[in-house]
Amino acid sequence: MRVGFIGLGHMGAGMAGNLIKAGHEVTVYNRTPEKARALVAAGARIARTVSEASQGDAVMTMLANDAAVETLVLGREGVVTSLRPGALHVSSSTISVALSQRLSQEHAKQGQRYVAAPVFGRPDAATAAQLVVVAAGEKTAIEAARPLLEAVGRKVFVIAEEPRAANLVKLSGNFLNASVIESLGEALALITKGGIDRQRYLEILASLFNVPAYNIYGALIASGHFEPAGFAAPLGQKDIRLLLAAAEDLSVAMPVGSLLRDRFLTLMAQGGERLDWSAIGALPAHDAGLVSA
Repeated sequence: MRVGFIGLGHMGAGMAGNLIKAGHEVTVYNRTPEKARALVAAGARIARTVSEASQGDAVMTMLANDAAVETLVLGREGVVTSLRPGALHVSSSTISVALSQRLSQEHAKQGQRYVAAPVFGRPDAATAAQLVVVAAGEKTAIEAARPLLEAVGRKVFVIAEEPRAANLVKLSGNFLNASVIESLGEALALITKGGIDRQRYLEILASLFNVPAYNIYGALIASGHFEPAGFAAPLGQKDIRLLLAAAEDLSVAMPVGSLLRDRFLTLMAQGGERLDWSAIGALPAHDAGLVSA
């Protein structure tokens, strides 16, 4: 397929690279063009504008937040105004449910197809094409998008015909990951203050909860290595904020979500903007007086 890829951050660069490896004709756009150099060397063409990247069969976007999506997708000479009728937009950004619904409506007005396909996984998984993709959209749009989704992920889950459903699942999944980080941080603070070796404790956890969330985040919290950020703390804070907005719209109380909101606010107040989001897992140790933990 002739596909444009917009957004070459930690996740997007790896995803675009895998589209090239899968044989697609890829045109890339990023607000900072220097980030495209390695992809151009691998065979991509660089676009000077969003409109130029949106002239093919499809465009994929992997952007940081609602504001970036609104600017580059819905803005003047953005994706919506540039895609031809019948062309496809695959949005892998973690955005609000409300914005995903708006994208559905705007693409429909232009006779374009839209699939929400947010992904689970950190940058190393993006590079290795090992992401888990949650996709939602009209059936023919999903089938058109499938070659792209399968090029970037190890598993593709199609869950609904309403694209916003995929964004709700993504936010709920990030809520669960953040909940694991917080609970791991509390447990590690407890056993550390009780004189128990952290690494030995992680071995025990691996035998009880041998899943990526526990293994990855347990190791990060135990080591205290939160830089460079694989998933920056402000993005985690944003996702919890979007989660709570969706929960309010659906009249669902999420007390743990409110706790996580406060944990991210605390981390930001302490200068955690450049840290990985797993740094909220270090807060319980500080609360327990383990300042050097």
